[in-house]
This record gives sequence, C-alpha cells and structure tokens, in this order.
Amino acid sequence: MFPKDFVWGCASSAYQIEGAAYENGKGLSVWDEFCRQEGRIFEGHSGDVACDHYHRFRQDIQIMREMGIKAYRFSISWTRVLPDGTGRIEPKGMEFYNALVDELLANGIEPYVTIFCWDYPAALQRRGGWLNPKSPEWFEDYVRAVLGGFGGKVKNYMTINEPEMIFGNSFWQTNNAPGIKMPERDIVRMIHNLLIAHGKAVKLIRKMCPEAKVGVVLCSDPVVPTGESPIEIESAKKFYFRGGDTPDEVFMGLAWYADPMVHGTYPADALQKYEKYLPLSWCEDMKTICQPLDYMGQNIYTGVRVAVNEKTGKSEALKNPVGFAHNALGWTIIPECLYWGARFLSDYYNLPVVITENGMACHDCVSLDGKVHDSNRTDYINRHLLGLKRAVEENIPIKGYFYWSLLDSFEWSSGYSQRFGLVYVDYQTQKRIRKDSSYRYQKVIETNGEIL
Repeated sequence: MFPKDFVWGCASSAYQIEGAAYENGKGLSVWDEFCRQEGRIFEGHSGDVACDHYHRFRQDIQIMREMGIKAYRFSISWTRVLPDGTGRIEPKGMEFYNALVDELLANGIEPYVTIFCWDYPAALQRRGGWLNPKSPEWFEDYVRAVLGGFGGKVKNYMTINEPEMIFGNSFWQTNNAPGIKMPERDIVRMIHNLLIAHGKAVKLIRKMCPEAKVGVVLCSDPVVPTGESPIEIESAKKFYFRGGDTPDEVFMGLAWYADPMVHGTYPADALQKYEKYLPLSWCEDMKTICQPLDYMGQNIYTGVRVAVNEKTGKSEALKNPVGFAHNALGWTIIPECLYWGARFLSDYYNLPVVITENGMACHDCVSLDGKVHDSNRTDYINRHLLGLKRAVEENIPIKGYFYWSLLDSFEWSSGYSQRFGLVYVDYQTQKRIRKDSSYRYQKVIETNGEIL
C-alpha cells in the first residue's frame, strides 16, 4: 500500500508549455534559435506559443485541482529570469513564477521546481556554454536569482533535468538544441562543468533555503531481468550501472552522471577511456560535485530486457520480439521498468527515489462525443503503477510519482506531433479537454493507489 504522504503529481517544462517566448523582457534560449533552423523540428514547429501556459496558468491549475493533483513539477526558464544568462535580473520573470507558485499553494498543490531543463541561454552558448570554465559560476548566479526571487516559499528543488539528454542528444548526437557536434574530449569537459554547477547549486540551496528538499532529475531505461534468481538479478544490476564502452553508452547513460553526484567518482570502466580528457583537478572537484541529496529523481518511460549469457555469466540486452507493444514514438512498453528501476536505483545509490516522469505518447484525437478516449494511456498508467506498488510494498523508498505530462505540449524535435498529456490541447484555440486517463489518474490519487 502507498504511504499516506506519497506524492501524486504531474510534470511539465518551461519551453514546452509556457509560450510568450518574446514577452516581458525574456531573453533568447538555444531552443528559441534552434527552432528557427530549417529541418531541425517537425514541420518547423516552435515553442513560441506552445500551450500559452504563461497566460493561462490559472486555468491549468484549476484543472490540476479538479484532478486532485498533490504536486506540480515545473521548470524555470533561465532567460525569463536572466535575459542574458547572467547579470541583470528581469523582475517580470520572477513575478510570473511567483504568481504561479502562489496560485499553486492557494489551491493546495505543492510546487516542485526544476531549476534547469535544457533551455540554455543563447548569449552564454555563444561564450562557449558548458565548455567555458566559468559556466558553473553562471549557473550558480542563476540559482541565486531564483532562490532570492522565491524568498523561501518553495520547499522542493531539483537542480538539473536529464543531463544525459543535454550532452548525449545535443552535442554527441545533434537532435536537440543547440545541435552542435562536439568531440569526445570537449563533451567530457562540458559534463564535468555541469556536474560542478550541480554541486554548487545544491550547496547554495542548502544555504539559502535550509528547509528545502533537494534532488536531481536523471533519466534511464532500467534493466529488467527475465528471471528473478539471485544470479539474474545481480547480473542485471551490474548491467544497469555499467559506465559503458561507447560514447553513446557513456554520454547517454546513467552512471557517468549519477556516480559523481552520489558516489563522488566516475564509473571505473568508462573512466579508463575518458580520464585523459578530465581536468587534473577532477578528483578535488568531487568535493563540490558530490553533495548530500534528499532523493534521486528519475525519468523512466521504458526498460531494457536482459538475460544472462550462459557462457560469460553476464547480462546481455534482448531484442524485442516482432509486434512488441510500443507507444506513438516507437518506445517499447515494459511496465516492469518502474519496479526494477526503483529497486536497483535505491539500492545502488542508497537514496529515496521519486519517479519524476513517466508517461505515454498516444495518437489522441477528439471523438464525435467531444471527448478524448485514450484507453492505451490509461492502461499504461495502471500497469506501470502496479510495478511501483510492488516496490512500495517491498519497502523500497519511493517518495512520489509525477506523470508526464499535465498537458499535450511541444515535444522538442517532434514538435506538436506527439501527445503525452492527461489534458488534450487544441493548439489553434488553446481549448483544454481532459482525457479519460486523467479521470482514472484522479481515482488513483483519491484512493492513494488502492484502486490499482
């Protein structure tokens, strides 16, 4: 049974829903510029208007209140607060976020603030971005502005969202902004600078908001063993937390980011290849990077099935059979991923786990009756939460679950072609329609998971 204080929430991010990309002094982010590049985004879409949440947040909060949402995870637009990335603070930026927080609190919804979710200031990118040795200080300045602006009324902070995607999908692969192919040596340095920035941010939050809970949001595809013998489980766990052999495995994997944050070192196997690119001070830097966290946030959508190779005794990834279930983006549906992810993560990193994102892209449409009948999403939520329920019943420390996402929104390079929301958005009229899945999730929250 889920504990009484279990956090049932939903999530979003600034660039994906806010719109108002050029209003009230907001500066340009790398995503504002990336969306202007031909061929980068599906059908040339952008986040200029998105869900117009900037102007409609009160309406959206009322929808959350109707659903019984207990917590809302959202990100801050760096350039809405600091238009140039550093220096001058734009008062209207923090006015918006304070109004958002005040409205959430007035409606009994706890704000969970993700300080940075991908929309890096374009002005700082032109100065080298995360490769610039000053980038940790830039981030620290930004965090200080946000904390000072909220004045202690936000009690839950997450420093950075999915660094794996920031570097693996933006600078190694180039699907995300700024979409610049970088050599391995530079990516290693950039990641190291971001890790220092994370550590500085945690220290600053502890100093300025000592009552706040602090975490980070990472992402992974948890490893799911085909059997549950001790050998299969241990082998799967080792496979999950391996550093990796290839740039794709390292830069888009979990351990290269999480191990320094929690264990104070890089994973040994990947370090053999990449230590030569790290600054000589990297061991000393771990004193800043490795800060005590209250929980680990984890974005989990799917998993990797593995089996033990009888000859080597090691787990190997299995190919999914023909016709295997998948979502509209082609991601495989493996509901056990939440159970094994929570179990392995809490054990390996010795931290409580918050599922900060989990959800399904579906081919949603408005039916003749004016409703959105998304039975696939409802089933996806049920199956995954059953896995999470098993983890809770085994006393694995799971603190909360945030469905991704509240609204259909701008899905990065896929533009508006993919819908993850519990609430359907007509982008021409900005009309909101609650989907069937939102009513099911409401029942889950009302019963604290007993209905599962």
